[in-house]
Amino acid sequence: MAKLTAAARKKIPQSSFAVPSKAKTAAGKAKSGSYPIPDRSHAQNALARASGKPVEAQVRAAVARKYPGMGKASKARK
Repeated sequence: MAKLTAAARKKIPQSSFAVPSKAKTAAGKAKSGSYPIPDRSHAQNALARASGKPVEAQVRAAVARKYPGMGKASKARK
């Protein structure tokens, strides 16, 4: 996975975050969200980090929308 610097993270559009933030900065701009998914390796990492957390379904759905086939639960897992 490529390193995502703070400057690069700020340039990522809100649509490339699995959980976009609704909070605004003092200047009225939206803050960056959580779980950046600009590429497949970051999407896989987001799935792993969200596992077992309340946002897991939201992250899984966002990844599946952006990268069809990823984010679907394995049938072997129960």
